[in-house]
Amino acid sequence: MIVEGVASGAVPLIIQDLLAGFGNVLTPFNMFLFFIGITLGMMSGAIPGLNGTMTVVLMVPITYAMAPDSGIMMLAVIYAAAVYAGSISAILFKVPGAPEAIMTTLDGYPMNQNGQLREAISTAVFASAFGGIVGTLILIFFSPVLAEFAIQLSDPEFFAVILLGLALVSTIGAGNITKATMMMCFGLFLGVFGFDPLTGVPRFTFGSNYLASGIDFIPVILGVFAFSEVLKQIQSGGSLIGGGGGEAGGSDFSEATSGSMFPPLSYFKRFGRILGVNSVMGTIIGVLPGAGATTGALFGYTFGQRLVPKSVREKFGTGVPEGVAAPETANNAAASGAFVPLLTLGIPGSATTAVILAAFILHGIRPGPSLIEQQGPLVYTIFAALLMANVAILLLNKPVVRLFLQVRHIPRELLLSLIVIFTVVGAFATRNIMADLWTMFLFGVAAYYLEKYNYSVAPMVIGLVLGPLAEPSLRRSLTKAGGDWMVFFQRPVSAVMITLAVLTFFIPLIMDSTQFGDRIREQLGLTELEQ
Repeated sequence: MIVEGVASGAVPLIIQDLLAGFGNVLTPFNMFLFFIGITLGMMSGAIPGLNGTMTVVLMVPITYAMAPDSGIMMLAVIYAAAVYAGSISAILFKVPGAPEAIMTTLDGYPMNQNGQLREAISTAVFASAFGGIVGTLILIFFSPVLAEFAIQLSDPEFFAVILLGLALVSTIGAGNITKATMMMCFGLFLGVFGFDPLTGVPRFTFGSNYLASGIDFIPVILGVFAFSEVLKQIQSGGSLIGGGGGEAGGSDFSEATSGSMFPPLSYFKRFGRILGVNSVMGTIIGVLPGAGATTGALFGYTFGQRLVPKSVREKFGTGVPEGVAAPETANNAAASGAFVPLLTLGIPGSATTAVILAAFILHGIRPGPSLIEQQGPLVYTIFAALLMANVAILLLNKPVVRLFLQVRHIPRELLLSLIVIFTVVGAFATRNIMADLWTMFLFGVAAYYLEKYNYSVAPMVIGLVLGPLAEPSLRRSLTKAGGDWMVFFQRPVSAVMITLAVLTFFIPLIMDSTQFGDRIREQLGLTELEQ
């Protein structure tokens, strides 16, 4: 019934309300706030440690002096811009400006080092804008349908989705699935430090007040990606910023994208499957309460590997544009999808939308199933602002590329010093705890040596991010079922997801073990003896 309504008479009404939302955004004062939001969002996303969530938190009290539609619209724009801008520092310095950009570092930074900086930034801009626009359009036309889908899901489905995400980590193991699995398990272990999420009992605290609050993933991210890279550059004496040209493959594509305001047709031909699948998949991931754009980026990257030819798939992690387009499409779509449970169910879909929920309550508005009917102008103003924000990201491609290419002219010593300063400030600013700095330094040094021995640090970070999301759902499911593990196979969605997770994890692991065995046998000369 809902789908029929969306497909027939409801569409003209939605378009009419959306046009009214555009009219509200285009008023002089709201346009001023819109540009403030775009600027703050891009700054907070591009500066390591100063993520969009923190900026939205700081801006919530200011919105109290504004009309609800103006204030909340500005917060939504900050969120959309910050999710995109996190890719900038990830590509330039291997420093994720926001957690959503973790996966972008895996190919964006190697592209920079290979002399494809223009192509990497342009690909991030186009993919972010496309994913954000598609995600917002799905949000506008299918919010009730997606909300109905989300409300039918329970803890078994949430756990199964996250388990599938953890299983997919086996594909980003830098050529060694066993090492990737070990690092992922270590990340999961780091996620259990602190208080038990259900009973409140302290775990692995060893009498330390710092460990009682858990290991925050922001200092860990800054350490393993940024500080370890600084150590590597100091030792190697190389350059953080590669050449700006398109020398390492795809030069025609690089020339077409770097100077263009809109993506060329070759872009859609090359990334068509990634853009289409990851936009929809990212939106659905964003709809799941608590998943957010970071989880969307993880799924986007791993799904992207399965959507490209094998010759490209094998190069993921070495610097291919597909490795940038995949997570950037998905995380921006997920950012739009996170507004679905917020607006229709009153349940935040991510950390940032949880703060925006507080802004709603501050203005005396309670999101829920009747919000669109009761606060239609407010809701469609948010929709219009999100669309405009993603179009603005697209239009900013040319000046953004030109601006950040100037970073190449900064002296190497000064650049390394600035990265260390931003990393230190970002690690400390999250919780204002001095111990977070030592955590950042410790994981930075550890990552430096781990990468020397071909241990990928990305699976560890993924485990640390997704583990605390999976544990409460797992334990609540088992508690409700009286400890019966069959609860995960009695619900169709969770049964399918867990089956896929098992197959996704064990098939590559078995293949990797077989290849490892063959290599050992060959080195020992057993193969010749058998022949």
